[in-house]
Amino acid sequence: MSKKNIHDCIRDNLEGYFHDLKGAEPDAVYDMVVRAVERPMLEVVMARAEGNQSKAADWLGINRNTLRRKLLEHKLIK
Repeated sequence: MSKKNIHDCIRDNLEGYFHDLKGAEPDAVYDMVVRAVERPMLEVVMARAEGNQSKAADWLGINRNTLRRKLLEHKLIK
């Protein structure tokens, strides 16, 4: 397993993103990063919490209703 932490992985990927732009102006970087990170984060946390939304919400530090809304947005629950 890699010894890189999440912070370094995100930094490296963002540096690569800006490099690939070759000087072009980026657009909506914040939303792009949130969209890229949020779904896999929810998938992993929900799996580790064995589907327990209350536990997952606690681990994420968000309200259970917020978690449920995000799970619905990402079509991870019906």
